[in-house]
Amino acid sequence: MKTDRSSTAGAGPVLDVEGLTVRFRLRDATVHAVTDLTLGVHPGELLAVVGESGCGKSVLAHALLGLLPRNATVSGQARLHQPGGGPSGPIDLIGCGERVLAGRVRGRLAGLVPQSPATALNPVRTGRRLIEETLRAHRHTRAEAVGAAERVAAQVGLDVADLDRFPHELSGGMAQRLVTALALAPDPTLLIADEPTSGLDRPLVDHTLDLLRRRCDSGQSVVLITHDLGAAERVADTVAVMYASRIVEHLPAGRFFAAPAHPYGAALLDALPDRAFRAVPGHPPMLTALPDGCAFAARCTYATDACQRQPPLTAYDVRAVACHHPLAAGVPS
Repeated sequence: MKTDRSSTAGAGPVLDVEGLTVRFRLRDATVHAVTDLTLGVHPGELLAVVGESGCGKSVLAHALLGLLPRNATVSGQARLHQPGGGPSGPIDLIGCGERVLAGRVRGRLAGLVPQSPATALNPVRTGRRLIEETLRAHRHTRAEAVGAAERVAAQVGLDVADLDRFPHELSGGMAQRLVTALALAPDPTLLIADEPTSGLDRPLVDHTLDLLRRRCDSGQSVVLITHDLGAAERVADTVAVMYASRIVEHLPAGRFFAAPAHPYGAALLDALPDRAFRAVPGHPPMLTALPDGCAFAARCTYATDACQRQPPLTAYDVRAVACHHPLAAGVPS
């Protein structure tokens, strides 16, 4: 298990998000995809964002990089701090516009490993051409791109011979490794990895996680979006637990896996095979019909009338929790 790290203490954040809210307008409803989300990611930090499918994790990733559909509305702030401060200070990811996002942010400063390789890869480009084109778009010469493409493929465990295949000729695991290679090729300061181990067998899962961990150990930053708590436990420095569009707990990874304060976090850990192996009761609410109070109350054995009010995300020492009845020692109820 990862222990609490202090190497980033006092360092300014690479990513600073405050009050981020995303809504999707449908014909007869509104999807509350992300609500009032606040977090920071520091140099050398690997932040794992965990929670059940549909809680808003992937929407968070796409909102930060301006990849949401047209029916999305985004409010709040998200600032990306450039190495050395940059010529113009931090970049406002929400308000900077597509020109800045495409020209200065995506790939160069912030890379994304998408959740679905099948929809992310160009079907008429081989893996080699995709990586080389990516490298050339980020200031590599044609000659440099050839060798660099093979090196980054080897980094992710992809056989060099497979680079000459088209996406439809790759297995799911190969395609997953290819999109990881594409995200790593420009060597971004911040990497957002959305379920990067899906479709991989156990040795490649460990290989990919260790690759992400090494990036952080060398001073870069990673946001790992995953439902795999074992993966988070293996490599994360900090954990943010999302439920029904909100962060309900944010704390050092070691403390989360030892003693989560939010009942939802405790229920997620109890569902692991090496723990109680007990499923979280009930189902998450629809994001089009969230309750006014705590969204987890209907599934929570600790719920009281107080839970009819939305609990704020409140800081206690090094952790923050949004719960009227937190569980961990040292967090008052």
